[in-house]
Amino acid sequence: MFRSQITKFANIYRLAMTGLSLLSATALAITIWMLVDFLKEQTIVANLMKELPRGAQGPAEVLASELRWQFRLLFLVVINVIVTAIAVIMLWRAYHASQASLRDFKAFASDVLSGLDLGILTTDSQGNVTSANPRALELLDIDTSCIGQSIERIRSVPLRRYRDDWMAEKSPTMVRDFTVDHHGSARKLRTFCQTLSDHEGNEVGHVLQVRDVTERVLIQERMRRMERYMGLGSLAGGLHHEIKNPLAALSLHVQLLEEQLEADGTSDDNRQMLTIIRTEVTRIGGVLEGFRDFVSLDSLITSPVEMVDMLRQQVELMRPQAQQQGVQIVFNPCEGETVVPADQSRLEQVFLNLILNALEAMPSGGTLAITIKPSKDALQIDVADTGHGIPDNLANQVLDPYFTTKSTGTGLGLALCDKIIRQHQGTLDFFSSKNGTTFEVTLPAESLHGQAMDRLAETSP
Repeated sequence: MFRSQITKFANIYRLAMTGLSLLSATALAITIWMLVDFLKEQTIVANLMKELPRGAQGPAEVLASELRWQFRLLFLVVINVIVTAIAVIMLWRAYHASQASLRDFKAFASDVLSGLDLGILTTDSQGNVTSANPRALELLDIDTSCIGQSIERIRSVPLRRYRDDWMAEKSPTMVRDFTVDHHGSARKLRTFCQTLSDHEGNEVGHVLQVRDVTERVLIQERMRRMERYMGLGSLAGGLHHEIKNPLAALSLHVQLLEEQLEADGTSDDNRQMLTIIRTEVTRIGGVLEGFRDFVSLDSLITSPVEMVDMLRQQVELMRPQAQQQGVQIVFNPCEGETVVPADQSRLEQVFLNLILNALEAMPSGGTLAITIKPSKDALQIDVADTGHGIPDNLANQVLDPYFTTKSTGTGLGLALCDKIIRQHQGTLDFFSSKNGTTFEVTLPAESLHGQAMDRLAETSP
């Protein structure tokens, strides 16, 4: 429910209306009492006039006439008091109707704000929190006790500093992103600010909006990667044609030159130089093949793949190397169906690369954990190491082509893994800290499982 402070003016109006009602009732009671006394006095004067002699009745009639006029005036006062009481009652009912309408409006606004996927937090001009909807409480990891307190008490996001910076510029386009820890995972929050004004246009505070843009940032990052890959297909074909053929000719002539020099009896230095030339030609050919494989748009050769069995084979394949490095491999399979239609050789390439990278991150030993986490619509495989982690300044480049921090390699390994997983309609993400790195591979499970069953039905006799 959207929380807000009750203003002191409502209590003042309520007390004023109650006071007016009491005063009106008191005035009516006193007036009626006076009317009763006037009636008694008129009765007494009428009885006295009957006992007076005829010559003395003149002054008594004057007194009776004055009493009648006073009675009429008092009767007018009674009518005025009654009309005033009716007006007070009508004003009281109008006040209650306006309060009920205001409560309904607040309830409506509360329901609307509670249903938003946008955190909304309001402050007064001094920076004290006056309201917060449930989404704001969730995103900022706070509770309703923050209402009435300064926004400086919100530790997860420095909203006070952002609000002060916004007040200096007051630009509607000024937004700021903050990264917060949410149950062990990083969450990206985007904040907006705007002025909160009363009905006269006077500034009374500010509205701070907080939105979770974690998924949006990830999508934008993936789109950025995809844009880098566009156009590389035709470039790869041209490079392969223009470089591969000259390399083949060069390799052939190097071989012929070696045979000729062997026949003529060349020196060891010449043989060594020819060996270097042949090695470099082979390396260039390997780089070219890797680039072609990276940008290749070849369709996948899919078949039902049991992920637990496939990953267990990869673990057993790499276990000897891990033992030499003092790395313990922990494989955590799962229960239930883990069959997905996929290109097994491509997936083996992905996980072999991830395992090798994890081992290289732990040259002095550590723990490599491979965990399968099934869900209703996805199959998640985590490859986590306890290495030194990925520096923050390099995190955005890890999956880029030709980026590497190694002295050897082409820098296409992780970029190729990312491409293969995307070809399987999955995602490849990673989370890193000083305690290690976790690569998270997610493959669609439910739809892929249905396709796998269809394929098995088609291939069964």
